[in-house]
Amino acid sequence: MEKTLLKVHVNPRSSRNQITGWRDDVLAVKLTAPPVGGAANKACIEFLADRLDVKKPRISLVSGAASRDKVFEITGLSRTELLRRLG
Repeated sequence: MEKTLLKVHVNPRSSRNQITGWRDDVLAVKLTAPPVGGAANKACIEFLADRLDVKKPRISLVSGAASRDKVFEITGLSRTELLRRLG
């Protein structure tokens, strides 16, 4: 099964969950969740799963658990398909 890495820059405590665009090869995301107790990490996985139309267990946090800059691994999507779904 194909695995794709996705770099994400998270801005927590925003007024709503949204993708704000790409900066180089990094997806910029705003989340309403606070950056405490892993809440932003969990919210980011849920948000990405919804946007990519994949189940949450197919998305795992590879690095950046305590950082705004994170790397997620998405199983079952090619890079091309991932970019198409994110628009």
